[in-house]
Amino acid sequence: MNIKDFKGKRVTVMGLGLHGGGMGTVRFLHDAGAKVIVTDLKSKEELAPSLEKIKDLKGIEYVLGQHRSEDFENVDMIIKTPPAPWTNKYIKLALNKNIPVEIDSSLFFKLCSNPIIGVTGTRGKTTTTNIIYEILKTAEKNPIKVGVGQISVLDKLNFLKKDNIVVFELSSWRLSALGRSKLSPKIAIITNIYQDHLNYYPTMEKYINDKKYIFLNQKIGDTCILNWDDENLKLMEGEVKFDLIKFSKNKIESGKAVYIDDNSIYLNNGIDSKKVLDLEEINVKGKHNEGNIMAAIAAVSSMGVKSEDIRKTIIDFKGIPHRLEFLNEIDGVKYYNDTAATSPDGAICGINSFLEPIILICGGSDKGVDMNEFAKVIAEKVKGVIFLKGKATDKIISALKKVLPEDAEKEFEIVDSMPKAVELARRIAEKGDVILLSPGAASFGLFNNEFDRGNKFRQVVAELK
Repeated sequence: MNIKDFKGKRVTVMGLGLHGGGMGTVRFLHDAGAKVIVTDLKSKEELAPSLEKIKDLKGIEYVLGQHRSEDFENVDMIIKTPPAPWTNKYIKLALNKNIPVEIDSSLFFKLCSNPIIGVTGTRGKTTTTNIIYEILKTAEKNPIKVGVGQISVLDKLNFLKKDNIVVFELSSWRLSALGRSKLSPKIAIITNIYQDHLNYYPTMEKYINDKKYIFLNQKIGDTCILNWDDENLKLMEGEVKFDLIKFSKNKIESGKAVYIDDNSIYLNNGIDSKKVLDLEEINVKGKHNEGNIMAAIAAVSSMGVKSEDIRKTIIDFKGIPHRLEFLNEIDGVKYYNDTAATSPDGAICGINSFLEPIILICGGSDKGVDMNEFAKVIAEKVKGVIFLKGKATDKIISALKKVLPEDAEKEFEIVDSMPKAVELARRIAEKGDVILLSPGAASFGLFNNEFDRGNKFRQVVAELK
């Protein structure tokens, strides 16, 4: 496929959205000479911020507040928003007429000739992607990040040079499109597998199957990197066709691996082991980040990056926004933004990152996952909790009632805004405590997305005296 192939073609973009991806896709197709139809169930008024950013593009046809069958049956291609299921009735209309349906990720892979490092996992993929990017930058390998946060994907193609290495964060939704096109990155990383998106996937098996597409279509010379502490990933060993690198918090005696031994991280290149750095040199908060760091070491070492560049970058790495992000200390109370913990396993990692007493702000909309273990950790380790309104909150409270002592106070504070949540958390907090936003749930209902949730928390904390 070539960018020139889009010239004069009728292409429907399903989902303009408010987060940047749809806008980037529209701009890319417009610049490539396509005749673009943008359709979204949101109204013109709801999409005003996005429409304002692409108002300079001429000749775009907008169908807003609805989808029309003809926009899926009488065109040359559909670009589907990643969260829309392949069983969507409009997508099925296109597929039944043999009209190609792509996602930004599958188009990017088809149009990109540069080597791609793909990173997926339920937790840690953004952090791992950023660590890899920073190490490659230190090593002067000219990396470019794709698929991270709210930044669009396809317009990155316009900035690629021959020597760029692409580091692509891949959700299970984006991987589903790669699977349909039988595509996988040159280096594939799966950080871990936990329950997530079960409001989208009918079973965990189907969720895991989409994750596997990151390596299932690799070619000779490609590399797959798996977390050997994750039982779901260990089961995939027989499906990895080519080079496998394992990473673990326990020593791995043979084969290519990155592991922890005697409070240090070691790299085994398949011949011998060499210490990369001591754990005490790591400056990013959270024990779970040791796994992310090992995954990154495995990736860059397979590309020939020197240990000195790896060690220096990891020591300098201080984390990224919205992931155990320290905001401020006020009256002896520290505030941390961990809004990216959108699943209970992520919030549990956040809680376990602190020795100080925690006032937790959690809850929100439901993703169909079990909240029992999260409730146990809250009951055992959290000093106080404030809930953000939503169906996931109802599940957490129901689970909490089962594990709290019978004589425990069972009045739960549920709020519908971030200022109220911070105000109540501040009333409970004492000097030496931590107020932690680590929701363990999705953000929709009260917020546009998890980043909006984190930004509102950051704003409220910034205004505190």
